[in-house]
Amino acid sequence: MQLLTIFTVMKISGKVVYLDIGTGAYGIVDDTGRKFLPVKMPIQLRKDGASVTCDVRPVDVVSMIMWGEPVEIYAFETLQV
Repeated sequence: MQLLTIFTVMKISGKVVYLDIGTGAYGIVDDTGRKFLPVKMPIQLRKDGASVTCDVRPVDVVSMIMWGEPVEIYAFETLQV
């Protein structure tokens, strides 16, 4: 198991999913099924089902949405809608 720090930058590819939790949120499920919860997800990525590639970094935050690993997006590319 790889130890992730706040300095670890990862490139992930997956699909955007809408989470019908509370007031709603968006997450990313990568090709292996790993779940990521972007903090302040860019509006351009908020399309359920969109295929995306993102450069992310783990963040240490407290969230009411208890789903996936909290990450901050540094760069992204939408592959298809």
